[in-house]
Amino acid sequence: MSATTQDAVAAPAGKKAVNPWLIAPVVAMAAFMEVLDLSIANVALPHIAGSLSAGQSQSTWILTAYLVTNAIILPISGWLSQVLGRKRYFLMCIVGFGLSSLACGISPTLYILIIARAIQGLTGGGLQPAAQAILSDAFPPAKRAMAFAIYGMAVVVAPAVGPTFGGWITDNFSWHWIFLINIPVSIILFFVASAVVEDPPHLVEMRERYKRDGLKVDYLGFTLLAVGFGALQVMLDKGQEEDWFSSPLIVVCALLTFLCLGYFVLWVLDRDDPIVDLRLLKNRNFAMANIMMFLLGFVLLGSTSLLPQFVQALLGYTATDAGLVISPGGAILIVLMPIVGRLTGKVDARLLIGFGLVVSASGLLLTSHLSLDADYASVALCRLIQAAGLGFLFIPITSMAYIGIPREKSNAASAIINLSRNLGGSVGIALLITQLARGTQVHQNMLVHRASEYNPAWNTMVANLQGAFQAQGYAVAEAFAAAQAKAAAILGQQAQTLAYLDNFRYLAFVFFAMIPLVFILRKPKHDPSAEAPPAH
Repeated sequence: MSATTQDAVAAPAGKKAVNPWLIAPVVAMAAFMEVLDLSIANVALPHIAGSLSAGQSQSTWILTAYLVTNAIILPISGWLSQVLGRKRYFLMCIVGFGLSSLACGISPTLYILIIARAIQGLTGGGLQPAAQAILSDAFPPAKRAMAFAIYGMAVVVAPAVGPTFGGWITDNFSWHWIFLINIPVSIILFFVASAVVEDPPHLVEMRERYKRDGLKVDYLGFTLLAVGFGALQVMLDKGQEEDWFSSPLIVVCALLTFLCLGYFVLWVLDRDDPIVDLRLLKNRNFAMANIMMFLLGFVLLGSTSLLPQFVQALLGYTATDAGLVISPGGAILIVLMPIVGRLTGKVDARLLIGFGLVVSASGLLLTSHLSLDADYASVALCRLIQAAGLGFLFIPITSMAYIGIPREKSNAASAIINLSRNLGGSVGIALLITQLARGTQVHQNMLVHRASEYNPAWNTMVANLQGAFQAQGYAVAEAFAAAQAKAAAILGQQAQTLAYLDNFRYLAFVFFAMIPLVFILRKPKHDPSAEAPPAH
């Protein structure tokens, strides 16, 4: 039997089986396009705000709108795939994402852009879990790890290259093109996916059963989920900007999150056909893997957001240069993902996860020792080590998650684990931004105590600065005032640097704290003939 025949899986009656290696890059590209839009707009916000005559705080709703609708659709995407048919739902998401990207690119006002971004997040949110489930059913067990290595490269590398790509497009063309570039990609993906993707027989049978028995829509469940996750995302995205619980908006969002999601959990656990199957969390591996995926999203998106800010705010990098600092990390992931794909199934996945946690945490600890004198090579090396560790986490964690999960539950499982990763990223970014602001204030208060005439080091610095200003032609009194102002600015810069370094240290501790979870995971069975678990 040829390799192509071996790789092809069962297709619906009357359909010719397609080599799954043709499917993998198509669905991976769809996921890459969607994940890229989570971060590509960040660097363009000042340009968008200026072009549409909006304030900086108003323009951040462009990001919030996308994240809110994305968080709402993710957990129910598995149910929608079952009801609509996964291929149909996948194609609908591609079309919706392309049309909403067009609307974003030609938006004449900020409010229209925010609405278009909300629709973009709603349609794009289904691409990731649908793509993962397609890969799960397209590949035979022995080939899945390598297939998901391709997918892993897409969803892990996209957040890293997003700021660089967005900055380059904005600087060389205009902000409109960070959205318009999705249109030709969506058109190509639609036609190629239409040709190569098919629903497997068990999904066709499930959809026919829905038609025969009648579809019962859980309107209350939908409402609770939409309001709960929408409020949670607004709280996380706007918390620091609104000074958290001193703001009525954040208090209301917190109450809605607690009440709606709390009742949603009780509601779906009491239903026979829930829109989100939380009973899957009774599986120990799946539950532990979701916790680990949440923390992986926390560190991955948190560090990817933090490092460019650090080099721009304190080392004077441009937006493009800041993106180039994290590019080597993306390159090492592209190299490592296929290697980890081959190792998964041959080496105990728990060993791979433990190794990845130690390596990535070590890279974060190295980053926490950077100084304002650090050069590009030093910063890029720290990021390279962080990313190298991440390459050993993504595939093994999700492969362990699906041990014992029935095949017909792959859509539901994909939706939950994607939600865990995205939610972890949102929580991580929100907490790190808050900690950065408050940590800067704490360090500044500590340093101010040393900025005293009784401190010889402080006096020496001020005297040296005063001499430099006098050499430039300043009068004595003016030079002394300028020296005091310059010294205060240096003190503030040092306080902010210490706060950034603290955050990198906290992220390292998160990964070290994950190591005990590895021992809770069940040991995988190394049986190539067994049903291998899908990965993401």
